[in-house]
Formats: sequence, C-alpha cells, structure tokens
Amino acid sequence: MKPLDSKKEYQSYVDKKSPNSPMFKNCFNAFWVGGLICSIGQIIMDICKSRGLSQEISGTIVSILLIGISAFLTGLNIFNKIGKFAGAGSLIPITGFANSIVSPAMEYKSEGYVMGVGGKMFTVAGPVLVFGISASIIVGLIYLIFNTQSITLV
Repeated sequence: MKPLDSKKEYQSYVDKKSPNSPMFKNCFNAFWVGGLICSIGQIIMDICKSRGLSQEISGTIVSILLIGISAFLTGLNIFNKIGKFAGAGSLIPITGFANSIVSPAMEYKSEGYVMGVGGKMFTVAGPVLVFGISASIIVGLIYLIFNTQSITLV
C-alpha cells in the first residue's frame, strides 16, 4: 500500500473505510426508548396518585424507582445494551445519571471500596454535580442580592 500524498486522498480513504451512520434509525430508536422510559415513569406516577399520594411524593417515588431500576439493570449489564441500542434515548436524565454512577463503581470495585468504588464512582457524574451545585449557588446569590433590595427592614 502506497503512502497517502494529500489531505484529499486521506479524506477519501477515510470515507471509504468509515461506515455510514443510520441517523434516521438511531433517532427513531432513541425516541421510542426514551418515550417508553418516560411512559413507565408516568404509569408509576399515576398509580401513586390513584392511591391518594400527593404530586410531590409521587414524583419522589417515581425518581427513586427509576434510579433503582436503572442501577439494577446496569449491574446486570442490561442498561448498557439498551444504551447501545437507543443512544441518547436511554439517557433520560435520571436513568442516565444513575447509570453514570453505578458503572464506574462496578468497574473499579476490584481496587477496594474506598479508593476504588468511593474514589471512582463520581468520575463521570462528578463534573455534572460540581457544575450543577456551583450554578445553583450563583443563581441563588443573584436572586438573594436582587430580592433583598425589595425587603424593608422594620
């Protein structure tokens, strides 16, 4: 095989070797799997509300169950297969977040509970937590600054 002489030749070589992504099929799979996960959450919510629970408590129960199911399926290596099939559709925020916590914990458990599981569990989710907490503090401070001007002291 002769060496490639130019960027154009290299790009044509890469285009020949790279498979085309079935974008419509991937979007369709992400849509229906994500919709199925949301529908399961809505069914759980409706069952809780039909049993007389408030909207807030029902939402909490839905969150807990979706996190638990996602963590359990990650432990059985089923969630990763769903993720390969559905792509972003399986990353509905709460199920994807649970998966991002459990996967590194399982991967590094051989290094011990403190340095392995405890140290590596937040490798993926840690930056999300740091950014989310930092942003909420900044927004809270801005809200406090602009709303304390309207408070009159007696």
